This record gives sequence, C-alpha cells and structure tokens, in this order.
Amino acid sequence: MKWLRVFCVATVATAASLPAMAADGGQILSSQCVSCHAITKPEKAGIDHIWSRKGPDLYYAGNKFQKEWLVDWLQNPKTIRPGGEFYHNHVKSTPEGDVIDNSKIVAHVKLDKASAEAAADALMKLSVPGLVEAGVFKNAPVTPTMGAMFFGKLRGCSSCHQDAPGKGGTSGPELYTAHKRLQADYVYSYIQDPQKMDPRVWMPKMDMKDPDIQRLTGYIMQLKSEAAQ
Repeated sequence: MKWLRVFCVATVATAASLPAMAADGGQILSSQCVSCHAITKPEKAGIDHIWSRKGPDLYYAGNKFQKEWLVDWLQNPKTIRPGGEFYHNHVKSTPEGDVIDNSKIVAHVKLDKASAEAAADALMKLSVPGLVEAGVFKNAPVTPTMGAMFFGKLRGCSSCHQDAPGKGGTSGPELYTAHKRLQADYVYSYIQDPQKMDPRVWMPKMDMKDPDIQRLTGYIMQLKSEAAQ
C-alpha cells in the first residue's frame, strides 16, 4: 500500500498548489489576457493596432479602472461595448438598417474569485506615469437635466455612448456603469484628450474648457441604472 500513500500525498500536494497558481495575477494576464489585450504599450499604436485588437489596451489599467469593479466583472463579465471593440467589424446590413451582429461578439472568459482578485491586483499595477493627473476632477454637483442635455444635445456623446440601457449609440462603451468601472480623474483626462490615452482612437478631441469637462465628467460619474446595480 506504499504506492497508495505516495499517490495520496502527491494528490494533496498538487491540490494545495492550485490556489497558489490561481492567485498568480501576472501568470493569469500572460496566459489568458494577452491574446486580446495589450498589457505592455505597443511599439506601434497606430490605426492598424486599433482595427485589429480584440479588447481594449490594459497597459494603463491602473490609471483607468476601479479595482472592486474589476474583481466583480472578471467573475461575471457583462457587455460594455455593444458593438465590440471595433464596431465596424461587427455590423451587418438589414432592411431596417445596420445592426450589431451579436454572433460576432466573443464572450469574455470568466474567472473564479481568487483568480479575479489576483488578476485585478496585477492590472492595478499597470500604469503610465503622468497619463492621468490625480485630483483633476473636482466633483462639483451636476443637475441630471443639465448633464443629460450636455451629454446628448450639446456635445453629442449619445451618438456613440449610452447613458442608460438602450438609450444612445453602440459604437462606444456604455457609460451608465462608469461610476463603478472607471476612475473619475481618468474620465476627465480621456474627455480632455482621448488620443493621449489611446492614440488614433476615433473619439474626437473636443477642446472643451475645464468647466465643461468637469460638468460632463460629473454627469457620467453620477449615472446609475438598474443595469448598473
């Protein structure tokens, strides 16, 4: 029965090592994320990179995301970009007009809790110094009515983004979960200069003054909906 004791000891040792392997955030990023995301800054971050990538760049994830949201989302991924990372690749023509072909949208991998926490820790360590100015968003109150008018009619954000489920465009990420997903200083900085964050991205730089960027950021960061709970 000596072989059985050896087998049992080996099995226990292997099982004991699994949580440690699952908790290796760097390994998770390398094995499960790099096929769709850039976790280091691309040497050539041109239009070809944007057209071909399957998911957003993550080399500045620590400047962008909120860790708590990352942990939850990695365990239960939900659609953020209705049209996929590059919407043009997921559009089909119909008699009623162009629509998103959901069959081309690839579901994101799910992680267990330990792996999600480890991956989130690793992602939050990825940052670019000077990319986002800490404290640039002043969190001044914004009335929902004025914010919605600014978002929709005055700045045209709703042509690409949704500020409520099913309300707005689908070529960009939805923003009704931004208050949980994104850091406010990142939202401000992205609005101020999208190409600084994401070279060649199609979101326009609108050259808004600080009060307008503060107002728009404040509106986005206070959006809530049943889908965001």
